[in-house]
Amino acid sequence: MHPIICKIGPFTIYSYGLLLAIAFLVSSTLAVSCAKRHKVNPDIIFNLFFIIFISGIIGARILYVIENIAYYLRNPLEIIMLQLGGLSWFGGLLLGFFSGIAYLKKKRLSIYRILDLISPFVALGQAIGRVGCLLNGCCFGEVSKFGIYFQVNKLILIPTQIYSSLVLIFIFIILRFLQDRPHKEGEIFFAYLILYSIKRFSIEFWRADNEIILFGLTLFQLMSIAVFCLAVWKILLIKKIASGR
Repeated sequence: MHPIICKIGPFTIYSYGLLLAIAFLVSSTLAVSCAKRHKVNPDIIFNLFFIIFISGIIGARILYVIENIAYYLRNPLEIIMLQLGGLSWFGGLLLGFFSGIAYLKKKRLSIYRILDLISPFVALGQAIGRVGCLLNGCCFGEVSKFGIYFQVNKLILIPTQIYSSLVLIFIFIILRFLQDRPHKEGEIFFAYLILYSIKRFSIEFWRADNEIILFGLTLFQLMSIAVFCLAVWKILLIKKIASGR
C-alpha cells in the first residue's frame, strides 16, 4: 500500500522496517513491565527479546529465501534487502526459539516460565508486524471483489494481513487472560503455538503467495499441523505430570 513512509535526504524510511521496530519496542517494553510484576530480572527479558528478535528475523529470512530460491538465485542482492519484505514465521520460530533457549540456559533460568511470560507479547509484536506487511504489500491474499486495492500489486486482494493482525491481537488477549490465571509452566507458550498454528492454517486458504504442495495444502499449512500436534501433545503431557499419573 505504502512501502515507503518518507525520505529524509539520502535516507529512506520503509514501512516494513519501521513497523518491525515499533513491534519490537512495544512488545519488549510490555514484557519488561510484566517481568517486573513477576519478579523476573527485566534486563534479562529485554536481552532475550532482542536475541529472539534478531535471530528470528534472520531465521525467517533464511526460510523465505529457501522457499523462493529460484527468484533469489536470479536476484542475489535482494537477499539482504529486508525493506522489500519477505519473512517466514516458521523460520523465525526455529532460530528465535533455539537462540532464546541457549540464552536462558546460560542464565540458568526456568525456560518454560520465561517463555510463558513473553509469549503474549510475541503475539502482540507479530500483530504490529503484520501492519507492516499490509503497508508493504507482501503476504497478500487472493484476488476478490470484496478485498481492497493494493497499489503495489495493482489488484483488489483479500487483506489477509489485516485478518492476521486482528487474530493475533485476539490471541494476545487470550494469552494475557491465561497468564493471570493459575497455570503450569509451559502451558501459556504451548497455548500460543496452538492458537498461532490454527490461525496460520486457516489464513493460508486465503493467501495467494504460497503454492500448494501436498494434499491440497501449502508448506506452511503442513508445518502448522505439525506445530499444532506437538503443542497439544506437550500440554497433555504437562497436565499428566501435574496430576501425578
